[in-house]
Amino acid sequence: MTDAGARIAFVAGEASGDLIAAPVVAALRRGPAGFAVVGVAGERMIAAGCEPWHHVRELSVRGYAEVVRELPRLVRMRRQLAQRLQDGSCAALVGVDAPDFNLALETKVRRAGVPTIHYVSPSIWAWRANRIERIRHAADRVLLVFPFEQEIYDRARIPASYVGHPLASAIALQPDRGAARQRLGLSAHGAIVCLMPGSRKGEIESLAGAFFAAAGLLAQRLPGLRFVVPVADVSLRNLLDQALATAECAWADARLLVQFVDGQAHDCLEACDGVLVASGTATLEAALFKRPMVIAYRMPAVSAWIMRRIGGYLPWVGLPNILAGEALVPELLQEQATPQALAQSLQTVLEDHAGQQRLAQRFGAIHESLRRNTAQLAAQAIVQTMEQVRSGVR
Repeated sequence: MTDAGARIAFVAGEASGDLIAAPVVAALRRGPAGFAVVGVAGERMIAAGCEPWHHVRELSVRGYAEVVRELPRLVRMRRQLAQRLQDGSCAALVGVDAPDFNLALETKVRRAGVPTIHYVSPSIWAWRANRIERIRHAADRVLLVFPFEQEIYDRARIPASYVGHPLASAIALQPDRGAARQRLGLSAHGAIVCLMPGSRKGEIESLAGAFFAAAGLLAQRLPGLRFVVPVADVSLRNLLDQALATAECAWADARLLVQFVDGQAHDCLEACDGVLVASGTATLEAALFKRPMVIAYRMPAVSAWIMRRIGGYLPWVGLPNILAGEALVPELLQEQATPQALAQSLQTVLEDHAGQQRLAQRFGAIHESLRRNTAQLAAQAIVQTMEQVRSGVR
């Protein structure tokens, strides 16, 4: 067995966690200590050198109703991970986002003396503020990706480090639409809309049909408009194909105007003129590429009811609006996210050229505020936390 002092476990819960953890995995592996990394990983983390115990898709469950259905499997998986981490085989645990799964896991292994780091704060600033007490017991340190979060943690006296958002460093300050279209084999002429109905099965089942139907309406109103759809995981391709086939009644030439792309979401965002996007990390990616967008989200009625009962929301769900502190881009949620409303909102955004320029300036300021040497800062904070816990500072 590898020496525990040279091995760190990561647990990422979905595609966005895989994306932000991969550079940190690479930084830890190439650092002076040459750490080995193991755990729950996606393709990017695996490519960066993480030995996968499980794939992230095994944790990609959305909403309360879905969690209830999958709960026995998730509990078994968490118990197995805890046992594996408590046997002394790893020097630390880094839980990447997925707070409902990771905070409980971190709490358990921390009690056994394993240093724990939680990467990406739960949205305590938006809702479920009581989670901060769970975080206090779960994590020796929290790695923050938004600057305004530092004050919240300092006030609560929970060790935390703002490391910037990894996407802000990975994405160029000035996007190159022409180069991206060339990489994708797209024409340099004509308007393109990027459709991003989510990276999880449940999201696609809820949103893809409405997105494709909205695209059909837009294609009728704006001749020459084309669409590109980045597919986050090959396992989702059939779902997207079925959703497009179902929506074809709205437009006969859908197959000619819609191009599916395996991965390459950043190329698609850089190549496009506007985005229809599910709420989540992809909205931040669209903002960093300075693209106008319409944000949409639907979840099962039971999940939505529970979230409304919990309350405590900010007025917005989209990260661009939250970071700006105002409604920069439209948000259409639950029953508002009809094909007609989505198409109308996106048409308005696409035709407002002056608004697009103002939006690009605001997005540029957000980009600058999030830009740090994130992977190195995160790796340093992880190693420092390990040393502090080892020396009895907790």
